[in-house]
Amino acid sequence: MDTANLSREETAARSAAVSVRSIRVELDLTGAPERARSGFSTTTTLDFTATADSTWVDFIGESVERVVVNGVDRDVVYDGSRIELSGLGTENVVRVEAVASYSRSGEGLHRFHDPVDDRTYLYTQYEPADARRVMACFEQPDIKAPYTFVIDAPAGWQVLSNQAAVSVDAGVGVQRVEFAPTLPISSYITSIAAGPYARVDGEWQRDDQRIALGLFARQSLAQYLESDEILEITRQGLDFFTDAFAYPYPWGKYDQIFVPEYNLGAMENPGLVTFTESYLSRGAATDAQRAARANTILHEMAHMWFGDLVTMKWWDDLWLKESFADYMGSHASAVATRFHDAWVKFAANRKAWAYQQDQLPTTHPIVADIPDLEAAKLNFDGITYAKGAAVLKQLVAFVGDEAFFEGARRYFAANAFGNTTLEDFLVQLSAVSGRDMTDWSRAWLQTTGVSTLWVERDADGGAAVMQSDPRPHRLRIGLYDRVDGRVVRRDQIALDIHDERTPVIIPAADLVLLNDDDLTYAKVRLDDASLATVRESLSSLDDPLARAVIWSSLWNATRDGELAVARYAEIVRAHAPRESNIGLLAGILANTLFAIRNYASDDARQRESTAWVETAWTALQASDAGSDAQLSWARALASASAFDDVRADDIRAILHGDAPDGLTIDPDLRWQLLTALVTTGHADADAVAAELESDDTGSGRTAARRALASRPEPDVRAAAWDAAWNDGSLSNDHLDAVIGGFRAGGRRDLIERFDAEYFGRIGDAWATRSIELAQRLVVGLFPASPTLDAVDAWLADNDTAPAALRRIVIEQRDHLARALRVRAAQS
Repeated sequence: MDTANLSREETAARSAAVSVRSIRVELDLTGAPERARSGFSTTTTLDFTATADSTWVDFIGESVERVVVNGVDRDVVYDGSRIELSGLGTENVVRVEAVASYSRSGEGLHRFHDPVDDRTYLYTQYEPADARRVMACFEQPDIKAPYTFVIDAPAGWQVLSNQAAVSVDAGVGVQRVEFAPTLPISSYITSIAAGPYARVDGEWQRDDQRIALGLFARQSLAQYLESDEILEITRQGLDFFTDAFAYPYPWGKYDQIFVPEYNLGAMENPGLVTFTESYLSRGAATDAQRAARANTILHEMAHMWFGDLVTMKWWDDLWLKESFADYMGSHASAVATRFHDAWVKFAANRKAWAYQQDQLPTTHPIVADIPDLEAAKLNFDGITYAKGAAVLKQLVAFVGDEAFFEGARRYFAANAFGNTTLEDFLVQLSAVSGRDMTDWSRAWLQTTGVSTLWVERDADGGAAVMQSDPRPHRLRIGLYDRVDGRVVRRDQIALDIHDERTPVIIPAADLVLLNDDDLTYAKVRLDDASLATVRESLSSLDDPLARAVIWSSLWNATRDGELAVARYAEIVRAHAPRESNIGLLAGILANTLFAIRNYASDDARQRESTAWVETAWTALQASDAGSDAQLSWARALASASAFDDVRADDIRAILHGDAPDGLTIDPDLRWQLLTALVTTGHADADAVAAELESDDTGSGRTAARRALASRPEPDVRAAAWDAAWNDGSLSNDHLDAVIGGFRAGGRRDLIERFDAEYFGRIGDAWATRSIELAQRLVVGLFPASPTLDAVDAWLADNDTAPAALRRIVIEQRDHLARALRVRAAQS
């Protein structure tokens, strides 16, 4: 683990000593279908200059067979993650022949076997540092090079990479595909995919530029691809970004592939963007799900410029791609597609991720201190993505759209195919806006924490906007009145604040809404009169963005223990059934169940759980047939019923065909409903087997594994515990299913005996498993104990544990501490 965990200092020294001219990678994937657990041969030829006589290349695989430096065979010096190169001159050609491993963790070259049609699919995922699981390389973002990939694969497979193929040589049962060299890119955004993927072709044209578009999915999922809509969003995005950035799309083609068992939402590999198959619904899907997919398509497309064309030097400046892409995903959705309400979901849901992360003891500045790769892996978080995007929205409010985009244009023109830091962007933005961005950067990019805003009135009728943790904000205050059964905005006050207390004249109103239009990044509190209006009339407020700010305020107050869970649930029960924005509704439903299960007091939890199941059932019956609301409430019913069986008979009736009119009971909803019955003891292993027989797919097998592990029996939960820690054959998705089953239904009586054992296992898991799987174990199996004693003892006794592991444990401790604190306040 030590030599695999590259540090910022040593990679900076390497990039100062090495300049790469080209890299050629040859992979033999012809054995993939028959040899599921064996490796594949990988040969890398690196052409580079050096100012030192030795360095190393990174590789994590089964073996290194040969190292040739400038035509001379060298002894193989390989420690499992680094290959030493010695005898270097100024000009060098190094050839490394090795054997790499197929992955089942989603890291490196992942292999998936489709049980539907017995076909095998491969794809790569590298960020931040898993290209070295496939090829010998300089695994750091600031060593860019043109890459040429040559792939041997079974005949009949689609074989894909960042560039188009320039030659295909067919043999008996095999094919060799060579791709055009890429433009200079970092190792982590190189990509290949191979397998009998279904393909849909399209094209985008602007002036004299023609870009081939490709969509790919497993053949068994091709019917769910919704290619017309995806291609339309792709063309709209390319139109928008071409105009916005004034830099033509540079990567030659634009393929998008949906892949199984994917660890992320998507990845911005230029010319071959990968997406999770979760974006392909096997039946019913709400418009909010399609909006989320569109947002992700545009997020990844923004990376073609922010991240791929111009790349951060090191992971400290990860925000230079992720914050910008997160902002652009919502902005482009709102202005270039039919999903004009993208900022609504961002306000209520995406920012909730940032607020949560920013209140942890491990929070960090947007421009973070990332000493090594393990720290980089954990910083793909709510700060880097959602807080960064929210801060950029605040920046645009300060400098204006045109200045912001002109700064981006100059940034791309000045740094194309290079690597940058914070200063490189700020200098361009300062020049365009005429503002010194130093203070803004210091206040927003280089600090931590989230401000809370509220209105304070004095006895004489004066008012002031108060803020904790003072920062500069440009915001609006909405004044709303109840008129003829509606809540309507009467006026808006624009305000810049910097200090802890900012006097302002705020006329009386039924609802005073701080951060109206959601311009800034801050939690807001409602005064007593405004909260009363919300309790009575929230669903009568027409503006969905205002409702989003209010729902966010209610949720944050509940998490902070300032709004009782019972009061929050009461507001939800009154107004969620009438919430017309499905993106908002999905977040509200998830938050409510979480609040009940984690923040309600012990004596109130079961009562609130039952009430919530009944709310979901009633709203399901009342929803319009075939509506997104109906589907959303059906899913909420299934989730809630894993904790309360009051509607078990009704759920069984739905599974047997007695569903509300218009409700699509697709395979995924069937599994969710059945798992709720299994978790509460109302269905058994035979029922799971019968369901799997009708849905023997990759998703079905994962769902069945989770359902079987959810059975409320001590021996079943013990077997799930053992499998999670000890069964190395579990894929990433299967591991999640086992963990989910182990924790299903909140049955502490079945699993609390494993609490102490958890702390004895996590160190070994971190040392022996990949970071992706280790992180799932440490987070997913963290015990929801009634005290902090065990975790505090581990932290005290393991102060030399790897920093990334300690960070995860500290964060889980904080989540538990918050839950215990808020529960105690309810009693």
